[in-house]
Amino acid sequence: MFNENIEVTRLNNGVRVVSETVTHVQSVSIGIWVGVGSRHEDKPVRGITHFIEHMLFKGTERRDARQIADEIESRGGSLNAFTDKEYTCYYAKALAENADIVMDLLTDMLRNSKLEPDELHKERNVVLEEIKRYEDTPDDTVHELFTDTLWKRHPLGRPVIGQAKSVGSLERDDLASYIATHYTPERIVVSAAGNISHSEIVKLTEALLGDLTGEPAKIKTFKAVEPSGDDKLRNKRTEQMHFCLGTQGYSQDNDDRYKLTILDMVLGGNMSSRLFQEVREKRGLAYAIGSYNISYADAGFFAVYGGTSPDTFEQVVEISRKEIGKVVKDSLSEDEISKAKTQIKGSLVLGLESMSARMMRMGKSTLYNDRVVPLNEVIEKIYAVDREQIGQIAGELFKEGRMTLAAIGPLKKTVV
Repeated sequence: MFNENIEVTRLNNGVRVVSETVTHVQSVSIGIWVGVGSRHEDKPVRGITHFIEHMLFKGTERRDARQIADEIESRGGSLNAFTDKEYTCYYAKALAENADIVMDLLTDMLRNSKLEPDELHKERNVVLEEIKRYEDTPDDTVHELFTDTLWKRHPLGRPVIGQAKSVGSLERDDLASYIATHYTPERIVVSAAGNISHSEIVKLTEALLGDLTGEPAKIKTFKAVEPSGDDKLRNKRTEQMHFCLGTQGYSQDNDDRYKLTILDMVLGGNMSSRLFQEVREKRGLAYAIGSYNISYADAGFFAVYGGTSPDTFEQVVEISRKEIGKVVKDSLSEDEISKAKTQIKGSLVLGLESMSARMMRMGKSTLYNDRVVPLNEVIEKIYAVDREQIGQIAGELFKEGRMTLAAIGPLKKTVV
């Protein structure tokens, strides 16, 4: 059993504060999470959430861009942010004695960014260059091509980074309006892990965000996500074919995702997995081969990813299909399931050694579940999975007509 010293407080205005006190470290990791991501964007402003993430580092009324970076780095810490499909996070790691400085900086960025037109123009160019770089990296873009093909015309299938056309037209008023209507108290979670008491982080949050007001804009709802079962192969002059082969998975509130986690681990989750051993170790057909699964609020997906030569592309995809077919036909062995459970447990426990990982887990769990799902509960659900259940979900997920193949590279006349 693992003892987690996690506490949660909701301020009067709706901001949630979650923390875990770890007294044997000298650091603290603090993140401000906002429950808005790329799936919430309307067509004319696709990419705005990610653009806002960039702009919040460009200066406030009290700090310019250099001072924002220097404030934490000069004290030996680090500052960063990321945007995902359903949330955005601004975070920093520093010595515990500098927790007040971290909170002051993060909330200053969140509330007082100037969004100056000159800076916006420069940063727009930076993001457009990022889009070009992204499009030049097939081992990144193939994942978005996969979700876009799997979930046709659904917001979850769109790239977080946005598109050049929409990003190129964004102006200051667009960003300011979006912040005002989405960076509201009910959507904000402050997550902290390290040598800091819960009362201290609550006090800091109350002082810096307790007066924040605003009603969140209504987020559009979309029809249930259904897998298309279609394939999409994009011709591009590269040295390798990069591909994703997969299908629908499970949402954050579906406990079947624990079964899929075990299946994923055995099929392609590490160096001892079936795919790695069969494709790379036994046949030497690829450097990168594996699988992964991701869960969102109302959907999820499972995918095999690989990169291989054009001449062996069809062979590697066929091997991947056969390995998936074996799971459908025979499920997994008891020994494989037992080892996977131990591997997953070990990964979860080792993650506790990182304050940043603890902070990330708490922030994400609070946004999705309005609570931090205890590690003991997760491990219990993992260990409750049996061979028959894995066979059942494999039969459901991988049935004929549900699989999608996306690939980028130099296509031959005959493709899979």
